[in-house]
Amino acid sequence: MVFKKQILWLHKWLGLFSGIVILIVSLTGCIYVFQDELKLVVYPEKYFINHPAPETKSTIALSKLIAIAEKNLNPGEKISRVDIFPQKDRTWVFRATKTNKKAFFYADYFTYNKRVFINPYSGTVQQIENTKTEFFQIVLQLHMNLLLGKKYGHVIIGFSTLFFSLICISGFFLWWPKKWKPKNIKQHFSIKFSAKPKRLNYDLHNVLGFYVLPWALLFCFTGLVFAFPVFKKGVNNSLNTLDTKKKNPIVQLDSIPQKTTNTLDNGLYYVLSKHAQADQYSIRLQEEKSEPHDIQVRLDKNKTGNFYRYYFDQKSGQIDNMKTSANLQLGGQITSMNYDLHTGTFGGLTTKFLAFFAALICASLPVTGFIIWLNKSKKERKNNKLKKEAASTLFF
Repeated sequence: MVFKKQILWLHKWLGLFSGIVILIVSLTGCIYVFQDELKLVVYPEKYFINHPAPETKSTIALSKLIAIAEKNLNPGEKISRVDIFPQKDRTWVFRATKTNKKAFFYADYFTYNKRVFINPYSGTVQQIENTKTEFFQIVLQLHMNLLLGKKYGHVIIGFSTLFFSLICISGFFLWWPKKWKPKNIKQHFSIKFSAKPKRLNYDLHNVLGFYVLPWALLFCFTGLVFAFPVFKKGVNNSLNTLDTKKKNPIVQLDSIPQKTTNTLDNGLYYVLSKHAQADQYSIRLQEEKSEPHDIQVRLDKNKTGNFYRYYFDQKSGQIDNMKTSANLQLGGQITSMNYDLHTGTFGGLTTKFLAFFAALICASLPVTGFIIWLNKSKKERKNNKLKKEAASTLFF
């Protein structure tokens, strides 16, 4: 009994302390689950070419497209990443981002954050987006750092996620029935919608909290991997020790023909021919010549867990290194799937919808929990008042 009171105390105060953050993170998570699909619906003029190119038409060289993109930006703004889609009706997205990691507010966090949407077959710029003020970007920044910048907001989100994991675990202990009798079981597994408001609110918190527990813990686990690099490293190393299967190392790397004078163009030509059926290619551009070009191949639609990643020497144009999800140990496979697990994309639209509703329920728990605390506080104040009145009556 004393132990349960301690659990209740922990559950209550952690909930009161982090409830508003959990509410914001859960609601923004609901929206962001479908951001890949929603963007294509909301911004078709950005992501789709007005007149799709014929199958036989080739794209303009990437180096020339980067030059076109930067020509349409302000002086000093540089393209840092390119998202390439092999579909003939899709634009290529050129990202220019520079951040101030010491910034306290979101308004100061991005020095600039823009996206240039280009028809890769004609070189036509279809749209230039100020991503800093774009809706889904603001939702993402709310989710990741409460619009407070990475240095401060990211830490608040990280510890709130840790608190929510403890709230979930303690909530399970509080939910556990004292006696497994039919009446008790029904009360713990079903919501009585005909009950009075207080009881209905209690059921919504207690029963829905139980059903959403596996998803909530998954959100917490993957959120902690994002928030704390030390945690990610610990998970990766721990799971790798459990993986006894030997992975075949990539011992021989292909020689890349240098058809042009631009090594990045040559690398991209190779990757496009090697993985023609991939869904997306992402290129991270390096300012330092000593750093290799980084081209990631996403094999499955809107998923990050199944990939190839190539590193090309900027001078020679040859492959420095290559990674693939198939050759990762268990820890690497799990952490590479972290985004898919966090957003529910690992099982397609079915698990996305489940993640959406799970996040919605998680958002309701701080609200219903606060109402329970408020009702109990009112009841305690009322009882204390009655005790004082009774004591004063006896005194006189």
